[in-house]
Amino acid sequence: MNDILRGRLKSSMNKDMARFVSSMNIDGWIFTPDILVNKAHVMMLCEQNIIVKEDCLSILKALDSIKKGGFSSLDTTHEDVHVAIESKVIELAGEVGSRMHTAKSRNDEVATCIRIALRGELLEIMRELIALRNSLLNLADKHINTIMPGFTHLQHAQPTTLAHHLIAHADALKRDFDRIVDAYTRVNLCPLGAGAFASTGFPINRERTAQLLGFDGLIENSMDAVSTRDFAIECISAFANTMVDLSRMAEEFILWNTPEFDFIELDDRYSSVSSIMPQKKNPDALELIRARTGSVYGALQSVLSICKALPYSYNRDLQEATPHLIRATSTLHSSLRVMSGIVDTMQVKSDRMAAAAHVGFITATELADTIVRDAGISFRTAHQIVGTLARNGQKPTLDQIDSIANRIIGKKLSELGLTQASLDKALDPEQNIQIRCIRGGPAPKETLRMAKDRMKQVDSDTKFLDQKVNQIKAALKQMDAPVRER
Repeated sequence: MNDILRGRLKSSMNKDMARFVSSMNIDGWIFTPDILVNKAHVMMLCEQNIIVKEDCLSILKALDSIKKGGFSSLDTTHEDVHVAIESKVIELAGEVGSRMHTAKSRNDEVATCIRIALRGELLEIMRELIALRNSLLNLADKHINTIMPGFTHLQHAQPTTLAHHLIAHADALKRDFDRIVDAYTRVNLCPLGAGAFASTGFPINRERTAQLLGFDGLIENSMDAVSTRDFAIECISAFANTMVDLSRMAEEFILWNTPEFDFIELDDRYSSVSSIMPQKKNPDALELIRARTGSVYGALQSVLSICKALPYSYNRDLQEATPHLIRATSTLHSSLRVMSGIVDTMQVKSDRMAAAAHVGFITATELADTIVRDAGISFRTAHQIVGTLARNGQKPTLDQIDSIANRIIGKKLSELGLTQASLDKALDPEQNIQIRCIRGGPAPKETLRMAKDRMKQVDSDTKFLDQKVNQIKAALKQMDAPVRER
């Protein structure tokens, strides 16, 4: 290996030191972005008359050859992918290749590469979030009238529908989508041209390289441009928030898949078996989503700790942030894809859900509300009457209600307007759901409206995503054309 950097130093790098500082084991992630950055930079240098067109074309030809050969064609004994590519360009283009790094530092180069790689990941995560939301909403549409118990504190609380429950998860994922979009606006800004930190004395055009690379603008201050990783922290934070929502969903599906709940059965493609107990069908994929949520939290804490108290401007500490960003990104990708598959293929046991909606005096709230409406007493008094009824664990009769009310308020509720018909209606889980038709409630008519509204949001978000993807493709396509005449 011919080390193109060590002119300042008398001896070659110690082997242990070389392994210690090398980032080649993770730099495959930014191989293609680095090719793009170098191409855009060289084209700009030519347009600015900093290098001649012939040299520009030679370098571009070498870069295209390297891209075709792939990351595996590089000498991995180099310190990082940037030096490996530059060395290969010099090898292919000769001394002309040495002009590629004019007015550029590895500091602004790596910052730009990470942003290019990360924005691609964000766009893919947006698509995966859309797919999972779509899966949940399609399933909800099939279960608008599927009654099930709703829970608080994991105790039977009030009747709801599976559709209402699934839309709640879809809404959380919509907010996750919006957070990713918001983070994207700060990721897709270009640091290239900042140099090591103090820009350059060459008359470069930073706006041109940003435009060629499909960025929406610049990280203007050259010191800030190379030394910040706040965009990575923000993205991992958004990933962690999304993993929270996936973990909550995973936990519910794990519970629902147990014999105790028996609400769903996971498809065999998303289940595992025991090595010793032949009857077992385990929800390992869901358990790993739940566990890997902690791994993403760890990545966030690691990057926060790495970036804490770093003086301006660039420090090599920042190299250690990238592996955590990559791992968090990869974990979220796989978790979203697997969860979509689980939702698409799981069997819903509607009868079991409906039966469970009759367990645990789940209609008690509506009974208290009915007493308030029909008998004209306060809710707190009605709450006390129904709470006393709940002690015996049996379906209440009008006589029992009158007896308890007479002890508490000195009057029978049947004398105040409560009827057997209204009592029967209050104790019916389906009627409980139907009456909750206010905005956001579980009534089928309202749930259907929400499902349709969310599908429109999915369509709108898909169009937005396609626009962003096509915008970047159109920008990068410019670098496939010959260098413009000067």
